[in-house]
Amino acid sequence: MYTNAGTAALGAKSVATIKKTTKNSIDTTKKITSSNKKGRSNSRSFIIKADGSNFGSAKHSRKSYSKREPLFFLIIMRLNMKNVLYALIAFVAFTGVILYFIFPEFLFPHDLVRGWDRQLKRVGGYGLNTNVGHSLLFSAPLQNIECWINQEYSIPCKHSSENNEVYVPFSFLRSYFDISGIMLAHTVSSANDNNNNVDDNNNNNILPRFAWTHSNAKVNIPKGKYDTRGRFAYFENYNVEVRERVKCISAAEGVPISTQWEKSGYFYPTQIAQFALAHYSKHLAETPPKIRVLEDADANKSKWLTPKTSNISRIWHPKFNTSVIQYETAIGYNTAVRIDVNQTLELVLSIDLLLITNSSSLMVTLQTREQTNKQTYILHYIPADFRLSIQEHNIYYGMGTSSINRWRHLTRDLFIDVQKGIMSVSDKKSQQQPKMRRNELRVTSVAFLGVGFFDNITLSTYDHLAHFYDAAEWFLHNQDSKSGGWPNPVKRSLNGFTELKAGWLSAMGQGHAISVLARAYYHSGGDKRYLKAAALGLKPFRVFSKDGGVLAQFMDKYDWYEEYPTTPPSFVLNGFIYSLLGLYDLNATAPLNIAKKAGELFSQGMNSLKKMLLLYDTGSGTSYDLRHLSLGTAPNLARDDYHATHVSQLLLLSTIDSDPLLMETAERWKGYMFGKRAKHN
Repeated sequence: MYTNAGTAALGAKSVATIKKTTKNSIDTTKKITSSNKKGRSNSRSFIIKADGSNFGSAKHSRKSYSKREPLFFLIIMRLNMKNVLYALIAFVAFTGVILYFIFPEFLFPHDLVRGWDRQLKRVGGYGLNTNVGHSLLFSAPLQNIECWINQEYSIPCKHSSENNEVYVPFSFLRSYFDISGIMLAHTVSSANDNNNNVDDNNNNNILPRFAWTHSNAKVNIPKGKYDTRGRFAYFENYNVEVRERVKCISAAEGVPISTQWEKSGYFYPTQIAQFALAHYSKHLAETPPKIRVLEDADANKSKWLTPKTSNISRIWHPKFNTSVIQYETAIGYNTAVRIDVNQTLELVLSIDLLLITNSSSLMVTLQTREQTNKQTYILHYIPADFRLSIQEHNIYYGMGTSSINRWRHLTRDLFIDVQKGIMSVSDKKSQQQPKMRRNELRVTSVAFLGVGFFDNITLSTYDHLAHFYDAAEWFLHNQDSKSGGWPNPVKRSLNGFTELKAGWLSAMGQGHAISVLARAYYHSGGDKRYLKAAALGLKPFRVFSKDGGVLAQFMDKYDWYEEYPTTPPSFVLNGFIYSLLGLYDLNATAPLNIAKKAGELFSQGMNSLKKMLLLYDTGSGTSYDLRHLSLGTAPNLARDDYHATHVSQLLLLSTIDSDPLLMETAERWKGYMFGKRAKHN
């Protein structure tokens, strides 16, 4: 039913129409009204003009209309349609944002978007490299489930009902499958992205990356044919002296003291040879060192600070045909003669030294470069029969009582000496000391105490050849003249094999030593002392392990040189190949008669390697040895770094021997490091 209020709502146009109503229209209205007298209840429903006017309750409606008309006109006049439109747009945008972040499925159904995005059509959702794919993959909450591992034990996992995927914790996978993984910084993940339209500069394509690796070891690719006079293998990458199992560098011998199998320390020929070969290789690989001459008693003279109770003088030495410095001090550190220096990068000290009394010493003071909490360390080199001793900030290295009244050329890496002293203290206190960086130390003074002579004091960035020749001399003085070997002075136990008693020989140690001596012979211009020792070192390769040598036979047919001469033979692969390199070095360097003997041993070994090599292939890695054949036990699988060594060694041998077996096997074994596996039936 239309009401008076409805009349007011018709607006100004309707009012104007009422005022212009003609008489004819009124008559027409009367007729309609009279014709409907019988149905009064419906009369008001028809009192409407054709233009929409309403005449019901005329007097009352006019009053009501006149009262409402000003308010209606006020609203219409003040209403701005543009503002209404802006408000409507803002409301729609705000609502859309709320729905997008809080109820994304309301706007973009997952199944619909999955059909649009080609990348999401991959089975299981793999290969997602964008934020869109990443967010959609985990748009639904994951369900906690139990993973039952090989019907033995359970671990908590996650399940996605959307793509029917199960997510297993990587902490479990890491230990279960012996793999590694680490989260990297945000990076563009496009390695597996086949979409060429992806813009790498678009931040939407940047995701955190998880690096999954089957092996953290590195294969060293040969840069050319193996050179018997050049770098040894890839040993320029070795830093033997910084290894934790190296107690220190002996001040008496200038070579590493190992603690691998005995904590008190001993000389391990294999490690000493690696120390020498690493420094020889670094000498060839690196640029010449920076050297600062502090004193040579001739052209370079320093100003020495001499207390009243001490004296120092430069004298002529007829044996050396040069001047040297003689000094004499009273007892007590405050009577030492010294020079002050301020050297940071040149931390390798070289000096010719003669100590007269057992109370004489060389002292070097170093200081950390920190602005606050500076630490001072004093290195003491004294003629005593111990290796390393620490008293607070004083670090003592024993040069041996045999160094008294004998000229010594001493080369010391001061950084290594300080670091080993600090580590020795931390071991006693069971506290892990932070590793010091080389550029954090500086030399502040060099001093002498007691009675003695010295000459040619230098500080350099490194002196690789001096370390190399220290080791070469050690092999000259510590070779068993009867067996020709360099004995290991500690016992060695290998699970399942008879224990090796102290004095056992190693084919790897023999081969490494021969590689050192062959290079010393070449580099020295033909010093026959080195050649003689290297030739004598061939003798254990012809003597069976049970008789004190390093020779074993596989199936009573193939000669094998044992790194560990066990009973029964263990057939360690990496040590055998290193022994072959030593034989090859001498074969290529020595005169004909010695070269021929080394060449025969090398050829026999290479023949055995080719026949036995595939016995070490497990289809997913390599075996360290053949104990599974010797003892009938499970294979002794090579850990990552040993497996990488096997690959590197075969690649190196392939530059010597062109047999395709070596290269093909190396490439297959390298594939195992990236998760490749041999085919199965």
